[in-house]
Amino acid sequence: QVQLVESGGGLVQAGGSLRLSCAASGRTINNYAMGWFRQAPGKEREFAAAITRNGGRTYYKDSVKGRFTISRDNAKNTMYLQMNSLKPEDTAVYYCAATNRVQYLSLTSDSTDYDYWGQGTQVTVSS
Repeated sequence: QVQLVESGGGLVQAGGSLRLSCAASGRTINNYAMGWFRQAPGKEREFAAAITRNGGRTYYKDSVKGRFTISRDNAKNTMYLQMNSLKPEDTAVYYCAATNRVQYLSLTSDSTDYDYWGQGTQVTVSS
């Protein structure tokens, strides 16, 4: 199994930036497609971004496209989410997730496709 731990969350003003990290242990992440999800207070968990095993393809929720960048460093067993131009509506707990149930060059925005999850990191954007 792979264990995931997020870090990098915090409080930031609107228009600011944060970089989230997702450190993996137990298994190399080369074998996993990965994604970021978020859950705002009183709302269901939603997809934010996903990346293929080799980092060659990415996919974003429309509302974060152009502002967020997902990336991974397989040598460091770590995935990242660079978040720029943050808005108050980006406030949420952010979770990283991993799956080996999709084809090698595929990715997925469906949370039910992911088997491994981190504990989450809080991102709060003040107006």
